[in-house]
Amino acid sequence: MYMNFLQPNAALTRILQLTVALSFLATVSSAAPRANNADTSTHLQAADTGSAIKHVIVYREQGRFCGWPANRGIWSWGNEILVGFTLGYFKDTEDTHAIDRDKPRENGILARSLDGGLTWTIERPQALSSAFLQEHASIPCPCGIDFAHPDFTMTCRSDKSRKGCSRFQVSCDRGKSWSLPYILPSFGQKRIMARTDYIVNDKNDCLVFLTASKTNGKEGRPFCARITDGGKTFDFVSWIAPEPTGYSIMPSTVRSSRTRLVSAIRRYERGEINAGWIEIYVSNDNGRTWKFLSRAADTGGRGGNPPSMIGLKDGRLALTYGYRSAPSGIRAKLSSDNGKTWGKEIILRSDGRNWDLGYTRTIRRPDGKLVTIYYYSTEKSPHQYIAATIWNPDTVQPVP
Repeated sequence: MYMNFLQPNAALTRILQLTVALSFLATVSSAAPRANNADTSTHLQAADTGSAIKHVIVYREQGRFCGWPANRGIWSWGNEILVGFTLGYFKDTEDTHAIDRDKPRENGILARSLDGGLTWTIERPQALSSAFLQEHASIPCPCGIDFAHPDFTMTCRSDKSRKGCSRFQVSCDRGKSWSLPYILPSFGQKRIMARTDYIVNDKNDCLVFLTASKTNGKEGRPFCARITDGGKTFDFVSWIAPEPTGYSIMPSTVRSSRTRLVSAIRRYERGEINAGWIEIYVSNDNGRTWKFLSRAADTGGRGGNPPSMIGLKDGRLALTYGYRSAPSGIRAKLSSDNGKTWGKEIILRSDGRNWDLGYTRTIRRPDGKLVTIYYYSTEKSPHQYIAATIWNPDTVQPVP
């Protein structure tokens, strides 16, 4: 099935174009330099090697809660990295996330690094701000998106102004300015819970990997969709995984060949199982059909944690994720056979204060090192902050 937006008349088209242009020009970014942010209190050595796993503070503020990079997205251009996160107020709780739900939060915060993740600045684009999105309802995409633009970025997220719906926004200047929010269709589902996961096919064609509600209306089940004609046409392509009893959500997808896609899925089951894990699914026909490939890793209790999967220079896959049972922390695994089997677990860090952490996003630098970004807290720094771990998949070994 597909949704083909009706084209507005010429005058309305021009108004939309001017509105988008003004939105881009109105973008306001505030930068707060964060130089030399090495987290020396948790500087670890890789097992059985002489190389270091380097931890860096991306953003930390006393009394504030920083969280959920996986909900917003990550993008990179060489050693330039851009990642999104949520900034709220800290409230210590045992059973829920440590964010004060009675105080305002800002969901459109970006952190940018120009040196491969060593130092970071904070940006607050107006078009991603909560206030802007409350004032500007999502509109049909006016088309003309160049998905293959070298500085293209796209973010997908649930749209609280339209119950059960989602939106997307695009940028063609590396996230410095953003479009108005555009409507993501429902694809015939009761609810769409979008996070950012997409693969560009060409200038006019992009695959997106989203989560829909189950038949009972609850979260969720992952699926593959396709946007063509530069944002004009939206097609439901396929379900990635079967409907679960618990939830199967937040895909992270890699193209490993012209026709092969590999997607990592966050899984969780309540009740007696009460456990989270990551499943891998594969498509050999560009997303038309999928089959289960492997159970890659356990992510602990407390709802589990989403995966971030990327391809390495030598064709291996790298998977990172938060682990929410004790000892909580950030972990990784590598696969040399396109996700069919996975090596032993790599403990990137295990000093988490509690379960409220993770939501990793990982990119590969030109030198082959990986930068994994997540939210975290430790006993010495108990308020959740955004951190990055820079590590070398060729030298870091699993802990025996």
